[in-house]
Amino acid sequence: MDISFHNEGIRFELKDKIKHKKWIRKWLESNQFHPGKISYVFTSNEQLRLMNQEFLNHNYFTDVITFDYTSGKKISGDVFISLEQVKSNADFYGVSVKDEQRRVMIHGVLHLMGFSDETDDEKETMRKKENEALHLWMKLFQNDFRI
Repeated sequence: MDISFHNEGIRFELKDKIKHKKWIRKWLESNQFHPGKISYVFTSNEQLRLMNQEFLNHNYFTDVITFDYTSGKKISGDVFISLEQVKSNADFYGVSVKDEQRRVMIHGVLHLMGFSDETDDEKETMRKKENEALHLWMKLFQNDFRI
């Protein structure tokens, strides 16, 4: 199992990498999946728009694009995240950038788990699963939030 974090074309260093790995592992295991090789790449809006055009034939900005290499219950893939879009989303929804970043990170994992967000019902299910994963983060690291 290998969860890695990279950046492409931007200056960014994910904080608490070990905690993020533990969280993703626990989330997968609690949903009867096994982590394989998952690579997160944090990048710019423009880079993700270009990828969206090239690979999905969409000409718009997005927060995450996932390339799925999953085999059965072993989750593997590349998750590209636009930090610019994450910041914009955070402003729009009135949440912290860190919380929105985690939401988008787990959104990519949910795609690797087979979830889609094409229809309104699928979007609702995806949001519910994202919230469950964010609650798991809080549960795992609740002592970090005490003063």
